Amino acid sequence: MRVAITGSSGLVGTALVEHLREAGHEVLPVVRGDSADPAAMWDPAAGWVRDGALEGVEAIVHLAGASIGDGRWSDSRKQLLRSSRIEATRLLVDHLGTLESGPRVVIGASAVGYYGDRGDEQLTEEAAAGEGFLAELVRDWERETLRAGEHGARAVAIRTGLVLAGHGGVLQRMLLPFRMGVGGRLGSGRQWMSWISLEDLVNVIGFALVRDELSGAVNAVAPGAVTNREFTKVLGRVLRRPTLLPTPGFGLRLLFGEQADELLLSGQHVIARKLLDAGYQFRHRELEPALRDALGR
Repeated sequence: MRVAITGSSGLVGTALVEHLREAGHEVLPVVRGDSADPAAMWDPAAGWVRDGALEGVEAIVHLAGASIGDGRWSDSRKQLLRSSRIEATRLLVDHLGTLESGPRVVIGASAVGYYGDRGDEQLTEEAAAGEGFLAELVRDWERETLRAGEHGARAVAIRTGLVLAGHGGVLQRMLLPFRMGVGGRLGSGRQWMSWISLEDLVNVIGFALVRDELSGAVNAVAPGAVTNREFTKVLGRVLRRPTLLPTPGFGLRLLFGEQADELLLSGQHVIARKLLDAGYQFRHRELEPALRDALGR
């Protein structure tokens, strides 16, 4: 299969390119750049996709977008998060209508933030969207991805939890305080953390490319969701460091504002119902083995 990938140089994209090539697929990185550069295929900020760049591709995996966790959520940052996801995805999907031979499947990145803060409720793909900036962002982002169905493609939105990778992403940013022995639970620690190993995530995307029964929203989380309190204990055990210094919620709110409530102090207990029903076999089902593998411990 000839697969075009946006965001191919990011944490997930780099691993996915390697995985798909090893599986025998032809991979086409969708290079972003200035229109004067003949190698550039699109510039979502400028609003163009090069004519013919995606002609004949059989699948598109759309991973591009500004990082949710980088930078405080100022008004300008929120606008960037929305434009880099919603407007960029709209541009890409609209471009499909110009192709003579378009893709059979379009897979877009999404996030379990769609559900908002839901306490102990177990959330399958049938659960409604939550409230707050992040939930609204993800809802609108998915809506643009799923419009690919209007152009004859099977459209899939992969709702990803916390991705466990020792060399990048959220986990890498968490390691320093834990290694210094000052890691601890966030707030009450009762908020759920739904996670997935990087290896499983790229396998899930590869699985979704070829499984016609998968469409719409698909939760990409391991079966072993844990609370923040439990995640903290397990990470401390893996690193052989104490985890006795909790960070109070008011301190996180002072530092991060709205972002603290939506990213750090809220959680979702998500179930990957569609993947499990389709027969996907998770490589990492429980947190401790997954962390040990990601961190080489």
